[in-house]
Amino acid sequence: MRRPGTYVLVVTLGSDTVLDVGALGTVNLRAGTYCYVGSAMGGLDQRISRHTSRDKSVRWHIDRLTLAADGVYAYESYPDPVPECTLARMACEGGMVPAVDGFGCSDCRCRTHLFRADPGSLSVLVSSAGLHPWGGHTHPGII
Repeated sequence: MRRPGTYVLVVTLGSDTVLDVGALGTVNLRAGTYCYVGSAMGGLDQRISRHTSRDKSVRWHIDRLTLAADGVYAYESYPDPVPECTLARMACEGGMVPAVDGFGCSDCRCRTHLFRADPGSLSVLVSSAGLHPWGGHTHPGII
């Protein structure tokens, strides 16, 4: 069964990282936690599985980041998904900081879909958007 929905990837970088992000060029990301908002109206489980896998070809901006990450897990917005651009706005309102202008949002008018997060801002987004851990997994130290 394909479940349509939106999601938030939580990406951990254990060290400062330099990425070549296609048309966005080279970006420098400090060690820490990042959140990426996305949509998967053709299949939430398939999309998140792809993002959390290391065995994939680079297709999207987020692929470059997840391949460099020390850890990736996800929250889902399902069965009544919050639109991805609304999640991006909520991330900012909850205290997350835009990380790279244009990242993951070439098909909308958002500034970015990638944010630098801390435990407090992640908790605010999860709570305010009614997100659930993808696959029912719990993650130590996170809500």
